[in-house]
Amino acid sequence: MDSTTSSRSAWPGALWASWALGCGLKRAGMRVGARRGDPFARLEFDPGLRADPYPGYEALRASGTIVRGAVVSGTVDHAACSEILRSPAFGVAEGDAAMPAWLRRLRRSFLTVEQYGPLEPPSMLAVDPPLHTRYRRLVTRDFAARSVAGLETRVREVARGLLDEMADAPGEVDLIGAYAGRLPVAVIGDLLGVPEDRRQDLLRWGDGAARLLDPALSWREYQEAIDGVRQLQEWFGGQLDRLRRESEDHLLGRLVDLDGPDALTTHELRATGLLLLGAGFETTVNLIGNAVGLLFDHPEQRAALRDDPSLWANAVDETLRFEPPVQLVPRQAYEDAEVRGGTVRAGTTVLVMLAGANRDPEVFADPGRFDVTRPDAGAHLAFSSGAHFCPGAGLARLEGRVALEELFARFPDLRPAGERVRRPTRVLRGWGRLPVAA
Repeated sequence: MDSTTSSRSAWPGALWASWALGCGLKRAGMRVGARRGDPFARLEFDPGLRADPYPGYEALRASGTIVRGAVVSGTVDHAACSEILRSPAFGVAEGDAAMPAWLRRLRRSFLTVEQYGPLEPPSMLAVDPPLHTRYRRLVTRDFAARSVAGLETRVREVARGLLDEMADAPGEVDLIGAYAGRLPVAVIGDLLGVPEDRRQDLLRWGDGAARLLDPALSWREYQEAIDGVRQLQEWFGGQLDRLRRESEDHLLGRLVDLDGPDALTTHELRATGLLLLGAGFETTVNLIGNAVGLLFDHPEQRAALRDDPSLWANAVDETLRFEPPVQLVPRQAYEDAEVRGGTVRAGTTVLVMLAGANRDPEVFADPGRFDVTRPDAGAHLAFSSGAHFCPGAGLARLEGRVALEELFARFPDLRPAGERVRRPTRVLRGWGRLPVAA
């Protein structure tokens, strides 16, 4: 960190300045845009579309392949989304594609390194190839198909232990807090060497930090999210110090032990650990919760799974298609680019609406129907595509399948037992509370 950044971040109002330059400006602009009918601002601020964004995606589909709003453009076209995600003409623009580069750097100068979240370099979400390629290569071994398959016994062991606790609990249980959240945290905790007595802390801090994916947080929401990031960064700093003294055989331990040209700095290690922790449970907790909610709402699909348990893997992909945990990703055009016969000018921010693409009728027959037997369910874009395709996709699929198999085998009469509550996030979509009873 240079002296200018250090002095700015030491200023008492530095955190507020970082919020104002980032979220505050966007929040004010989007509120005005929503009142004027901007489709992307309405998706952010219209209460009805916050609760159910899919009509908003269909309105975008009816408006064209690439829809231009007041500040950003966007697409729900499956082919266009795939093309943008795969094209080197588009990139992540240091984690904030909607902001000019000079303003991004000014905003970041008001943060300390300990306040850097998942959208700040050197997080993999905030860098393009070749730097992204370097980081990704270092973690892919543990997410390769053979490595993931070897984790199934451990995932089932964790699932069954959590279900034993649920069985002993009197009355209704919140499935998210008791099961869907704890299972992936246990698995990613193994990969990062997180002691069992700290995993609930990291889950809580990670939930807060994940809110930084949303572009227009209030000042209070931003403070809470940054506090979660700060605590995670602090914990990872201590964990790295310990692993340098006591080498351990897990993913984070191996990253710490790298030397030569592969060696990572402390800042890179903390950014990678924070991202792996968040990505390791945020996608999966929402996947499990969304699947259970959909099966409650579609009993005929639950009956199909009961009759043919071999469909569980496909049910996971259909959940990812129908109700993806990550709704959208932004990209910036680095040069003029042709997309589906139209020109996207350099500097344009395009919101790649993964959830809308997953219901494209040009790809999926009757796309608004949840169908666990759908033969092409796996054609979804829930894990993105191209260079930033989620390296943990195989692990998320495994955890989702095993979690659902074990849950409904143990509690075949599982039923909803109260009001479901959505998470307040926009980019991440899932249940914050899902009461159930057996």
